[in-house]
Amino acid sequence: MDKLFEHTSIKKAYFTLALPVVLSMTVTLIYNMVDTFFVAKTQNPDLVAGVSQGAPIFTLMIALGDIFGLGGSSVISRLFGEHRDKTGRYVSGYCFYASIICGIIVTILMVAFQTPFLHLLGASPNTWKYAREYYLVMAWGAPFVIFGLTPTNILRTEGLAVQSMIASMTGTGINIILNPIFIFTCGWGAAGSALATVTSTVIGDIIMVYYTRYKSKKLTTSIKETKISRHLQWEIYAIGIPASITNLMATFATALTNRYLITYGASSVAAMGIALKISMVTNMIVVGLAFGAQPLIGYTYGAKDRKRFNATVRFDIIVIASLAIAMTVLLIIFAPFLIRLFMKDPTIIREGAGMIRWLSSSAVLSGIILVFTTMFQSMGKAVPAFWLSFCRQGLIFALVIILMNSLFGYHGIIAAQPVADLLTFILSIILYRIYQPKFE
Repeated sequence: MDKLFEHTSIKKAYFTLALPVVLSMTVTLIYNMVDTFFVAKTQNPDLVAGVSQGAPIFTLMIALGDIFGLGGSSVISRLFGEHRDKTGRYVSGYCFYASIICGIIVTILMVAFQTPFLHLLGASPNTWKYAREYYLVMAWGAPFVIFGLTPTNILRTEGLAVQSMIASMTGTGINIILNPIFIFTCGWGAAGSALATVTSTVIGDIIMVYYTRYKSKKLTTSIKETKISRHLQWEIYAIGIPASITNLMATFATALTNRYLITYGASSVAAMGIALKISMVTNMIVVGLAFGAQPLIGYTYGAKDRKRFNATVRFDIIVIASLAIAMTVLLIIFAPFLIRLFMKDPTIIREGAGMIRWLSSSAVLSGIILVFTTMFQSMGKAVPAFWLSFCRQGLIFALVIILMNSLFGYHGIIAAQPVADLLTFILSIILYRIYQPKFE
């Protein structure tokens, strides 16, 4: 592993670490696409809208899992770079079990407060039944979804990105098989879609636990190897919480957008639900590249290798920006065709195509923002990482969508994200000037 991080060329090390993560993210994308695709095949706008309203719950769980997965992997990467392998091992054990406890707490809260949560998600009388069915199944599956993010991420700190990818791909394959069976054959609708996701997640988790236990030499699944200092716990949460904010704010942004769009009818919410999933093609690939590079950035920073650190960040930006440009062009051209694959309703096709074009227009900016965010996380700089994560789909997005809705109505709502991306990009440049790395 040390040879890969210290002596292999930047290009080779980058793609060795990043490509398996991109494939894993692509698998996650398929996970999400499969749910939407089969639900949309019912041609029931209320059902599609209900699942779209419940979908942020899945993103919320990923956000909570990121606290231990991304926070833990960032700390472990730096510890391995400093050759403190035993301490890194104990950090992995801590994250392993803390994520399980977190998942159990989330299940209890979601079941106890389901009605206010569903109101918050924007469920209307027409969509309430479907949103609730999806919500409750996901609530009971929370421990498995949240836990899965820990081995997915920490396996990469030891160079086991391929093993992490295999587990994710297996889960996705099972999800593809189970979705039509649960939705159509069993007639479980929205609940069937959620149950397919949870079941496949459980199987993926089992495989990742196997790899962590039997293929890793530096990580652990032992409950006896979980005791770490308060300082290290603070580091995990200081990096993990800002990292989780990215997905948490995505949940917030989706729920807020749905609340504004529901006034234009369930068809608009259904169109946005499909458009978001399609635009995630670019987002997931970019996220995979950025998070795949994170262990390399963290290692070089921990090893105080200025030249290799700067070269890695520069290469990361070039790759992500180039890919985002190419994907943006493709999505803009093929937007109507892609929506038509999901639903045949002319209104949904027209609205969804416009939504895809707006959402994809700022892909380059959001990609560069993510590079800065993961760089700050790798450096242990929690403050700038938090603000970038919190602002793009949180504070700045909320202010933008409120203003643009009042000024431009429907069109202001669907244009809010790219405007927020532009403002957040400017913020990222300012934060880099303030927090740029020092290697003295």
